[in-house]
Amino acid sequence: MADGFDALSRTAPVPKMVQDFVVYFYRHIRERNIREIFVMYSHTFPHLSERFFKGVAWPPVEAVSHLVDNDHVFCMLYKEMCFRHLHAAAKPTLAHRIASWENYREFFSVILSSHLNVQLPNQWLWDMVDEFVYQYQAFAQYRGNLSGKSIEELDVLAASPKVWDSQTVLQILNDLVSQSDIRGILSKPGGAEALYVGEGYDLQSNVQTMLGYFSLVGLLRVHSVLGDYVAGLQALAPLNPFNRRHLFTTKIAMSNITLFYYSAFAYLMLQRYLDAAKCLNFILGYISKVMAHHQRGPGYDQILKKNEQLYALLAISSALCPAVSRLVDENVQVLLREKYGEKVRLMNSGQPDAYEELFAYACPKFVSRRFVDPANPQGNANMEAYKPQLNQFLSVVEAQRHLPALKQFLRLYTSITLSKLASLAELDEASLRAQLALMHASTQVVTWNGGDALAGTPQPAGDLDFALERGEDGQEMVVVQESRAAGASGSAFLVSHIQKLQDIVTELEGIVLAPAPGASAPAVAAN
Repeated sequence: MADGFDALSRTAPVPKMVQDFVVYFYRHIRERNIREIFVMYSHTFPHLSERFFKGVAWPPVEAVSHLVDNDHVFCMLYKEMCFRHLHAAAKPTLAHRIASWENYREFFSVILSSHLNVQLPNQWLWDMVDEFVYQYQAFAQYRGNLSGKSIEELDVLAASPKVWDSQTVLQILNDLVSQSDIRGILSKPGGAEALYVGEGYDLQSNVQTMLGYFSLVGLLRVHSVLGDYVAGLQALAPLNPFNRRHLFTTKIAMSNITLFYYSAFAYLMLQRYLDAAKCLNFILGYISKVMAHHQRGPGYDQILKKNEQLYALLAISSALCPAVSRLVDENVQVLLREKYGEKVRLMNSGQPDAYEELFAYACPKFVSRRFVDPANPQGNANMEAYKPQLNQFLSVVEAQRHLPALKQFLRLYTSITLSKLASLAELDEASLRAQLALMHASTQVVTWNGGDALAGTPQPAGDLDFALERGEDGQEMVVVQESRAAGASGSAFLVSHIQKLQDIVTELEGIVLAPAPGASAPAVAAN
């Protein structure tokens, strides 16, 4: 492992263009010139990376620190960008992963313990939180399977039990939230609107405030990959995927996509299918607007992949809860049929393999709370993290496996005796009663109707209503009725168009005619 650490400190001639970039980047940060910082961060740095460092690391900080007066904060920012480039463009060594962890810890410690007189683009601050959580997941995947690791690597891992540790990662994100008082800021009357309009640039420093804001989304993500969906939605407060007015994440595409992807996935795993569908419908519409003006590049490819995963989650939700289709815009429905129409048909026919295939594609990379012991490098903690989540999901699928066929029989009758239905379904009466009870329970789905992200009350979500009654001859009958929800399709058409009009009005109200000078990506107004 010594070679890996030595590689971090090797010096090589630094190209003149790179030296100039470092000098001017440092100058603009000192001068708090947000526009120039954003241009150099989002355009110049990727351009130089492509030209000089494609597939390799940037020069170590020791090679450029003399150009910036050995400024401690700037050197940490430089290393943050360089490690992020290395994770994206090459294969980081264990030494790189540990050094990046130490740099993040040191930088966040400075943010938490001092009041920096620094302004940074909000896009960069989001990228920091996003990359911090990504590298945590990547390290967990790396450490979760130790087969093929060298003895030297195993020794380093054994000596580094707290590196990218889940509890420490959660603690850092919680500290950023707490120290920034972002929950207090957003909970004050007009607080969310002031932040949305000013973007934090009206403060002495936006760094602590906006890192706290984005850490709310980071906490949702970390809890979700650990399989604790309730904690994830709780940690998101006071942000709420259903209160989208003045939602700042809508100004930064991947921030918004991350918020709604993990919210939708959490709701899906909590069997709150209508809430999942609302999140998915909104974010898929948002992505279609973003893609219209987003330049092609790594960010574009990332959005494309997430778009496909979101449609896969919507396919699963619509198969498990047919009422989902009433909440989805027509253009989203059309694309869903094009992408996953056959998969939805297979899932509706009760085939678990189709569910498992889509789940494996659409789910996040889960993280195990337990690392494989380097002294006994057997087993695969990554599979240990994935399997319980898959089994939890498939248990719901299995419980409902007979329901599609049962619904088909019920649709043939307005009333049928329990014994005859049992014969048709090839079930004994006790099993049939259990299936009918399950079908009735599945028509009531907890759905958000105000409050925080976890608040909700049971709402009807079935496409078939039925009741058990005694016939004149004393036999138990299953009486089938038209679903109230299905019967309301005409009024739903009108309601959906009223909602679209309200969305347009909300978008117009959300337009800021004189935005603060800054670095955020062009905003797509929240619906």
